[in-house]
Amino acid sequence: MNSAAKQTPLHAAHVAAAARMVDFAGWDMPVNYGSQIEEHHAVRRDAGMFDVSHMLALDLAGPDATSFLRKLLANDVVKLKEPGKALYSCMLNERGGVIDDLIVYRFSDADYRIVVNAGTADKDVAWMRQRIAATGANLTLQARRDLAMIAVQGPRALERAAAALPELATARGIPSPFSCARAADLLVARTGYTGEDGLEIAVPASRAEAMWNGLLAAGVKPCGLGARDTLRLEAGMNLYGQDMDDTVSPLDAGLSWTVDFKDEARDFVGRKALQSKPAQQRLLGLILEDKGVLRSHMTVVAPSGEGETTSGSFSPTLEKSIAFVRLPLAAQPGEAVEVEVRGKRLKARTVKLPFVRNGQILV
Repeated sequence: MNSAAKQTPLHAAHVAAAARMVDFAGWDMPVNYGSQIEEHHAVRRDAGMFDVSHMLALDLAGPDATSFLRKLLANDVVKLKEPGKALYSCMLNERGGVIDDLIVYRFSDADYRIVVNAGTADKDVAWMRQRIAATGANLTLQARRDLAMIAVQGPRALERAAAALPELATARGIPSPFSCARAADLLVARTGYTGEDGLEIAVPASRAEAMWNGLLAAGVKPCGLGARDTLRLEAGMNLYGQDMDDTVSPLDAGLSWTVDFKDEARDFVGRKALQSKPAQQRLLGLILEDKGVLRSHMTVVAPSGEGETTSGSFSPTLEKSIAFVRLPLAAQPGEAVEVEVRGKRLKARTVKLPFVRNGQILV
């Protein structure tokens, strides 16, 4: 354990459960509680929970909130027609690189919550404050470190969470997919990072451990960062700092679907850079056919030219090694390619992402 690392409100619960703790983005976090593969399968087959309190919730409020976010983000918040709807977006710099990927929830035109990544939280807040000052927007931005966040994921996640949390018994307790609802002092969002159904729950830090223990009693298995990584990889979900960063365009990172160019008058940060430099690469999935393990930064030789893996690991669901690979635009799913692993060229094939969604193997 790194004694300088920050601790979430659930740290004592992880230590009591004999979790293996690691430093992740400056936080002391559980990587697993025993078998990482068992934790992975629990989420695919039943229900697992993750402490995601290292991520940061930001409350943006004021009369200029909607107009500010329309220029701050590459996706367009006007798509959020109803209160509680959620939107995934990248926040770009002027060069079109990804400062962070985030989720924004709309409560009203003057009230939003934004959830950002742990490793970029300070940078994100500084960038947003800079943009607020530069535009003179009438807004307040509040970092909610008084909250903990627990993600409950899996095909039985809703059922088990409802059994543990009486607040969810209310008529509006469980929101529709990619929406959120307030239930007493909780914010319950039907979102996640695993490719399964589930909830991400923001709870006052003082209540977090009691909630965690209640979910545990309802049969939800604690899961660490290891399973979270293999689950998101199977689900085709990017990891900031690995699959994209502030030097990578979302158009090259498989995230063009999150960039909204429709309103020509919406001059969001990075728009001009993206329009002047269209996509150069294509993000595909990779399945290793030979024996070995795929990791990031491996050279891939394809019919269209060379590329590089950005994330890679063993897939417990497929029981094979898988990766994301950035290849020239001409690359197609279903091609035979070779991966350079420790001086050897191993056989692999490209596939369309995701590998797995809602428990079903799609490749």
